[in-house]
Amino acid sequence: MIFEKSDLGSIVLKNKILRSATHEGLADEYGYPTEALIKKYEVLAKNDVGCIITGFAAVMQNGKSSSLNMLMIHNNSFIAPYARMTQKIHEYQTPIILQIVHCGRQTRSKITGLPTVAPSAIRNKSFNEEIPHELTEDEIYDVIGNFVHAIVRAREAGFDGVQLHIAHGFLLSDFLSSYSNKRKDKWGGSTENKFRIIKEIFSQAKQVVGNYPILVKLNTHDNRKGGMAMAESVEIAKMLEKEGCAGIEVSCGTHEDGLYTIRGKKLPLDAVFKYSFHYKSFSPLIRSIAKFIVPLITKKIKPYENYNVEYSKELKKHVKIPVIAVGGIKSIDDINKIISEGMADFVSMCRPFIIEPNIVKKFKDRSQTKSKCIDCNYCGIAVEEIPLKCYLGKI
Repeated sequence: MIFEKSDLGSIVLKNKILRSATHEGLADEYGYPTEALIKKYEVLAKNDVGCIITGFAAVMQNGKSSSLNMLMIHNNSFIAPYARMTQKIHEYQTPIILQIVHCGRQTRSKITGLPTVAPSAIRNKSFNEEIPHELTEDEIYDVIGNFVHAIVRAREAGFDGVQLHIAHGFLLSDFLSSYSNKRKDKWGGSTENKFRIIKEIFSQAKQVVGNYPILVKLNTHDNRKGGMAMAESVEIAKMLEKEGCAGIEVSCGTHEDGLYTIRGKKLPLDAVFKYSFHYKSFSPLIRSIAKFIVPLITKKIKPYENYNVEYSKELKKHVKIPVIAVGGIKSIDDINKIISEGMADFVSMCRPFIIEPNIVKKFKDRSQTKSKCIDCNYCGIAVEEIPLKCYLGKI
């Protein structure tokens, strides 16, 4: 069942295990894919991954991440370089989906060269250098147009589909969340109003690209007061299905939640002090004190594995389109249970592919039944400044 060809909308997957979108820091300084990135995806394709979802690509300059060398897709000059990448991956009969995003208030003007923007002028506690500019209606339509243009470019570049990032506290996610969207106009308030920007993206894109697959990554919960919760995410999922969404990847959390999206038993404080722009300037004394105190006062977020599965199971009850579970999924036995018991139609993994790009092949031949990843999360912190890699045995 797991290793049979499967349809995700009109996309034919090798199997039911996807590589979830993972920021690699392997674009060049302008956001074009590099040979190193293509080779990384080629290794995944050679080793039987069912489908690759790329690291996120920004649709506008002011939506660029502050992390190292993010992919971009904000003008037509990106079509040909991406086409080279998709052609290489398709040689292995592996589909590849481009994740597109606007980082909203989860970036820095120092990096983008432009003011940060958001649905409402609310400072992000993880990027607390500035209060973001509240988008005007004209600017919202400009964002919508840039997402639509990015979808068209992705299709022309040969991607099998796109995934809208509407999770993790980025711009579209911030529109959906009452924690970050305090607007009183038609873009805020009710769930229908908060969803309007995403509805417009789907509506306008479908007029141009027809049935080209548009998936989403959706938060079903976070750790913010007034943020996303299961009941509202079910209503949003129904709206997505109505708009022609090809599939929903179920995720959680925002940057302000800390390690809510990627969880682990131990806080990666060494990585935080070495690579995070907020904390790298701390003195050795403050670091040593923090290493002692922070673990004592920080509430550990549990569970550490399969932590979105109960949410994907609930969401699946309400929609007919494919549902993808992500988050702490690490073993073939868990994958078999999730799929066979109808908790999700597909699973996706991030960190297991960082340490073992051939993990699907190992699962398939039963030479290994669980990822070697220990969830140290050093990889997720360090990629703010250096390209993605696993640090197991090096820290």
